[in-house]
Amino acid sequence: MELGLVGLGKMGGNMRERIRRAGHTVIGYDRNPDLADVHSLEELVGKLKGPRVVWVMVPAGAATQSTIDELADLLSPGDIVVDGGNSRWTDDEKHAEELAAKGIGFVDCGVSGGVWGLENGYALMYGGSAEDVARVQPIFDALKPEGEFGSVHAGKVGAGHFAKMVHNGIEYAMMQAYAEGWELLEKVDSVTDVREVFRSWQEGTVIRSWLLDLAVNALDEDEHLDQLRGYASDSGEGRWTVEAAIDNAVPLPAITASLFARFASRQDDSPQMKMIAALRNQFGGHAVETKK
Repeated sequence: MELGLVGLGKMGGNMRERIRRAGHTVIGYDRNPDLADVHSLEELVGKLKGPRVVWVMVPAGAATQSTIDELADLLSPGDIVVDGGNSRWTDDEKHAEELAAKGIGFVDCGVSGGVWGLENGYALMYGGSAEDVARVQPIFDALKPEGEFGSVHAGKVGAGHFAKMVHNGIEYAMMQAYAEGWELLEKVDSVTDVREVFRSWQEGTVIRSWLLDLAVNALDEDEHLDQLRGYASDSGEGRWTVEAAIDNAVPLPAITASLFARFASRQDDSPQMKMIAALRNQFGGHAVETKK
C-alpha cells in the first residue's frame, strides 16, 4: 500500500526504511529537506492515491496539533490520519473528533523500539475503530517484530497512546531499580567487578531483560559511567502516568518514586536537603555543611 509519513527523525526515518523493505511505498515529508521526499504536506497529499493514509511522527503537543490541522484541510473524506508520536491520549480524542467532522478517520499508535526498531521491529499499540485499524494493518504488520506478538489493537481512540504511556511508566520504574542496584554495588568494597555482576544476570535470572542488556552495553563503553553527569530528563509519559493514576485512584508507588528521582537528579544543591540538614542540626545537634 501507499503511505504518507510526516517526520523523518531518528524514529520516523528508520520506520520509512523498514516499511519500504516490506514492499510498501512511502512518501516522506520532513522540515529538513535533506531527509524529505517532498517539499510540503500539500505535495505529499497530492502524490498519494485516495483513499489516503498519512502517518504523523512529530513531537507531541503543538507540532502534532499544527500538522493535524493542516492535514485536515488537505485530506478528503475517507482518508485516515495515524498519530504515531507520543501524544497524550486526551489529545487523541480531540484530534479524532476534529477529523471526524470532515469525514477523516483517526488512529493513535504508541510506538516502542527506539534506534533498534529498524532491524528488530517496533512494538505497536494502536487505538481506533476496527475499520480504520484494518486499513492501516499492512503498515502495522510491516513495522512489528517478527513472530506472533509485538502489536495490539488496544481499544478505541486513545487506547494506543494510553497503553504506551503506561509502558513508559513501567520503564521508568525498571530503569530506576537497575540504577539503584548498580549504585549500591559500586558503593561497597567487597564487590570488585560490578559490570560483570550485571553481565552475569543476563542469563538465567528473573531480572534479565533488554534494559539489562543495554545497561551492560553502557558499562562496556564506560565501566563506571564516569563520563556521564547524573542528570535524567523526562519526556512527559511518566508524569501523565502518575496523573492518570491519581485520576483513577490507582496506587503507583514505584513509578511515582522513579519520576520524582528524576526530578531530584536536576538539583545540584537540593533545597529540601537544606531543610533536612537544618532540622537534624536543630533537634539533634548533627553537623551541617556550609557553602564554601
